[in-house]
Amino acid sequence: MTQDTVNILLSGVGGQGIILASTIISMAAMQSGHDVKNNEVHGMAQRGGSVVCQIRFGKKVYSPLIKKGSADFLIALEKLEALRFADYLKENGIALVNNFKISPITVLTGQTQYPPNIDEILKATFPKLHIVDGIKLAQNLGDVRTSNVIVIGLLSNYLPFKKEIWINVIKKSVKEKFHEMNIKAFKIGRELK
Repeated sequence: MTQDTVNILLSGVGGQGIILASTIISMAAMQSGHDVKNNEVHGMAQRGGSVVCQIRFGKKVYSPLIKKGSADFLIALEKLEALRFADYLKENGIALVNNFKISPITVLTGQTQYPPNIDEILKATFPKLHIVDGIKLAQNLGDVRTSNVIVIGLLSNYLPFKKEIWINVIKKSVKEKFHEMNIKAFKIGRELK
């Protein structure tokens, strides 16, 4: 990427590892020599509510807040959450969406319906869309919790950080007993180009 500041918005629901993903991406940017600002909002995350993190990195960054229509990347670990934050993605931005559905409380209580044609809506909304079978790949790896790192692996193909930096950051971000599995998850995602 050649622009001054890169904007990444991550979204999902509580328990999907959005904050860990944000930490890994932010640390990789810092270790690559960038100024980094980030923030997170997770008010109802413990109850399956929406979680969003914003990351901005570049030569000099003054605010962590991403304006609507200016995100280079939208990373969504749940399909409906991708649509919730679609207006943040710039016109030629890239959406990386985990192929996973979690019904929000409004669906569970019958107030609304989860869109049955969500894949078609996603394709119409995001011209540059990559739907990742993160849950399936993570299950094959042996731990569904690594789906967030699989998506990070895919994102890493678009960012100018060395593979060794990503691996080092993952090791610093998860407990030692989870190093091997998360590094495998990262490599799986990186191969999804």
